Amino acid sequence: MPTNFTVVPVKDGTRKAKEGNEQNDVLKEEEEDTTTGDGVPKENSPFINNTDDKGNSYDGTNMALFEEEMDSNPMVSSFLSKLANYTNLSQGAQEHEEADDDEGPKKKAVKSPQMGTFMGVYLPCLQNILGVILFLRLTWIVGTAGILESLAIVGLCCSCTMLTAISMSAIATNGVVPAGGSYYMISRSLGPEFGGAVGLCFYLGTTFAGSMYILGTIEILLTYMVPKAAIFVADKKEDELDALLNNMRVYGTCCLALMAVVVFVGVKYVNKLALVFLACVILSILAIYAGVIKTIFDPPYFPVCMLGNRTLKNHQFDKCNKTEVIDNMTVTTQLWSLFCDGSHLNATCNEYFASNNVTELQGIPGLTSGVISENMWSTYGPLGMLVEKSNLPSLEGGDPTQDIYMPYVVNDITTFFTLLVGIYFPSVTGIMAGSNRSGDLRDAQKSIPIGTILAITTTSVIYITSVVLFGACIEGVLLRDKYGDSVKGNLVIGTLSWPSPWVIVIGSFFSCCGAGLQSLTGAPRLLQAIARDGIVPFLQVFGHGKANGEPTWALLLTAGICEIGILIASLDAVAPILSMFFLMCYLFVNLACAVQTLLRTPNWRPRFKYYHWALSFLGMSLCLAIMFISSWYYAIVAMVIAGCIYKYIEYRGAEKEWGDGIRGLSLNAARYALNRLEDAPPHTKNWRPQLLVLLNVDSDQAVKHPRLLSFTTQLKAGKGLTIVGNVLQGTYLTKEAEAKKAEQNIKAAMSAERTKGFCHVVVSSNLRDGVSHLIQSAGLGGMKHNTVLMAWPGAWKQSNDPQSWRNFIETIRETTAAHQALLVAKNVDSFPTNQDRLGEGTIDVWWVVHDGGLLMLLPFLLRQHKVWRKCKMRIFTVAQMDDNSIQMKKDLQMFLYHLRLDAEVEVVEMHDNDISAFTYEKTLMMEQRSQMLKQMHLSRTEREREAQLIHDRNTASHATINDKVDAEPEQVHMTWTKDKLLTERNRNRECNANVAVRDLFNMKPEWESLNQTNVRRMHTAVKLNEVVVNKSQGAHLVLLNMPGPPRNRGGDENYMEFLEVLLEGLNRVLLVRGGGREVITIYS
Repeated sequence: MPTNFTVVPVKDGTRKAKEGNEQNDVLKEEEEDTTTGDGVPKENSPFINNTDDKGNSYDGTNMALFEEEMDSNPMVSSFLSKLANYTNLSQGAQEHEEADDDEGPKKKAVKSPQMGTFMGVYLPCLQNILGVILFLRLTWIVGTAGILESLAIVGLCCSCTMLTAISMSAIATNGVVPAGGSYYMISRSLGPEFGGAVGLCFYLGTTFAGSMYILGTIEILLTYMVPKAAIFVADKKEDELDALLNNMRVYGTCCLALMAVVVFVGVKYVNKLALVFLACVILSILAIYAGVIKTIFDPPYFPVCMLGNRTLKNHQFDKCNKTEVIDNMTVTTQLWSLFCDGSHLNATCNEYFASNNVTELQGIPGLTSGVISENMWSTYGPLGMLVEKSNLPSLEGGDPTQDIYMPYVVNDITTFFTLLVGIYFPSVTGIMAGSNRSGDLRDAQKSIPIGTILAITTTSVIYITSVVLFGACIEGVLLRDKYGDSVKGNLVIGTLSWPSPWVIVIGSFFSCCGAGLQSLTGAPRLLQAIARDGIVPFLQVFGHGKANGEPTWALLLTAGICEIGILIASLDAVAPILSMFFLMCYLFVNLACAVQTLLRTPNWRPRFKYYHWALSFLGMSLCLAIMFISSWYYAIVAMVIAGCIYKYIEYRGAEKEWGDGIRGLSLNAARYALNRLEDAPPHTKNWRPQLLVLLNVDSDQAVKHPRLLSFTTQLKAGKGLTIVGNVLQGTYLTKEAEAKKAEQNIKAAMSAERTKGFCHVVVSSNLRDGVSHLIQSAGLGGMKHNTVLMAWPGAWKQSNDPQSWRNFIETIRETTAAHQALLVAKNVDSFPTNQDRLGEGTIDVWWVVHDGGLLMLLPFLLRQHKVWRKCKMRIFTVAQMDDNSIQMKKDLQMFLYHLRLDAEVEVVEMHDNDISAFTYEKTLMMEQRSQMLKQMHLSRTEREREAQLIHDRNTASHATINDKVDAEPEQVHMTWTKDKLLTERNRNRECNANVAVRDLFNMKPEWESLNQTNVRRMHTAVKLNEVVVNKSQGAHLVLLNMPGPPRNRGGDENYMEFLEVLLEGLNRVLLVRGGGREVITIYS
């Protein structure tokens, strides 16, 4: 329905020029560089968030309400202006002509694209599809496979390209397609990894197509135009093939060098000559149809000489007779001397030659001859098989091994159906020519589907009719004669043409030349487009070129790869190679269309409506089938190459966000998986630690403990969920920049430590709430963390703010309330990096209480990583007075056996329930310090001084008890083991017994006033620390049950003291608290 717009002018107040200048200055200052870190321009919408246009201002005060958002949300007038002025010209001849002609100071105005469907899409596709295979190999394919199987080959390949064209039309009409054609379509639909992989495959296919066209050019030149120009000439018949290949290599290399120079010097002339080359192709095809019509009433005379039922090469004789009568005398012919050892009648001749007659067949019997019935079926055979006509009489004789030395027409390669599919498929490639020129089209979204599909329909009709007409007009033995040796070296398809075979020879020669030049022109530009996208780092150099944009380096690489195909030298060997690469490209075009259609992406709105995901899947299946049908080993090689490129881009390439379909597919898969996970919690067999890593940053937002990320990597090995969380104190409006910087730094640290996961930075009014929010809300649905990993607050005693250790204890309480496991790494900066390889050593597990089996599971997971692989696992458990330690060890060994864990087991007995004087004293010191800090409202400085005084007094008292004269007064021993206390007592027992006993009794009233719960807890910490240090001081890692905080929050500081005593003297410690569920099972 037409829509009418009326533009009403609105008067605006005047503005001073100064204000306008100030606004322009502000706009200039706010312009940002639109390049990414790798120096590659970002892919921006040409309309929104584009700061290149200086005219993004607004005029007047009518829109003042929106002025602060004008940079990100332009006015509609500005938007429509950019939309109208947006052009998307491809890198074609137009650019190069402008660069060559633009010598004056004024730049030439860019012309708007004017090409229509016929000139812009239909003819280029026709030129690219029709080519060397049609002229040089189609007759041989028809003779070898028969008409029916040839129709099957043509139908299979044409169906594949038609389905691909439908998918390509849908993608090409879903928005503007810039230069780059198929590469652009695939990369923007399936992502940079697929795009880069398939783009490079398409580049290799185009490059090898150049090799094939050059080889076709040389084959026409040396076989049909000037055979005497051959440098290598075979003395023996069996050496003819090698001589031909060597000639192809030499002349092919020279031709490649010449074409590369032409492309380098004047690419615009190549594009201008394209129509001339296309005219040659069309004239040649018309000559073929004219020749077919002529055979109805006047077939051309091209006799084929047969010896028995065997076809003869007639290069070295003119008459198809053994003898002839001249002046009433019977004399031998040139043919006689080829099979006999002399020219006289009684010479010794080849037995088969002597036994069989020579007959002459009409090579082109004509459309009405009925030869079509003989050519209906296939005649495959091995290398060296003679080309024979089965309905001719033949008497076997002679030595078959000598046949290769006779002038028979033979198969130069082993033939079978799948080989012919691979050789024929390049003749249907070239369907991307229209989409590659999308920037030059007046209406690309209309022209590309119509022109491409019409071109494929036209060429399919040409191929199908050619198969039928060749089979109906040409004798079968001549069809199977690949090089026309039986008709004096004429091009077989040329024998059918009218008015002369030279029409086809010359036409096909120029056609192959033009196609080779087009390949050498297009392939470097495709490589340049990939290089400029920056997704493959090592290709960056090929994005540069001459001042006018010519891809010089890319042309050199293309010529080098093309030379590889020329050194192969055989057209039949090169054709399947490029078939693989083109099929890989077409496969992913179909996949891209199918994925976008099934995902129903909101942006998927093609103007071409005649597509369906089922057709795309059928096309994809056909591509895959043809790949393996034609050559399974080439197919595997092509897939391996594409896979390697994919993984390289994934791990090393620049990150690009193109809104591709694979991302949408990942989102759909993630949503489906999350919904499934939400149904029920994971079974114990599937449980693994899904980590929330609480990471701290310093004032510059740099990561404080990167080794925590290293440990995460070693524990996870890329499996499961990892969320790295950080909390900044403040409000999001004021801390947004710091939050983004912290997130970037954390992601950089994660990348450096190879930690695969997600980063989540939260800004909260206080750290306590921020950590609580992370614990509660990190993750999504069923994909939530079940374990929290954090570092031990090592400086909690020295901190002026008690909130640091209070936050730590509250975090422990919240993880317990949330039924999440907790891992606390002490001395985390001494943990090994990912590059370290720990030698023979142990991971010691101190299993004091059972809280789900996480202590057992963690060493097993760590030992999967190469850092910990050589470490052995030891499990210690503690036996009390009433426990049977022997039976405990047996039960633990059996339990580990059922868990399929290899570990040494040791039961440590802790029978001494007597509380030592040191324990009492340590508890007393702890309580006095705690009580002082709670009750005295002193300044921060005074509080530190008073605490130090109490600390010094207790230290001096402790030294008096043990009479430790050599101890310096400023040294503070936080813990005493039983061995230390006994040693000191025994050494000074006699001389100091009375003093010690008197002091102990003097302190007894203070001990009685202590909180007995604290005394017991301190006793546990001291005793357990004593045995752990004794057994595990040299271990690479100690895993220990983490005792829970007190229910009464008044004792939180005491809890920190208990943990300090427990961990004293140990290097790497991981405190573990279970999440309240079993995480390891003995069942399979």
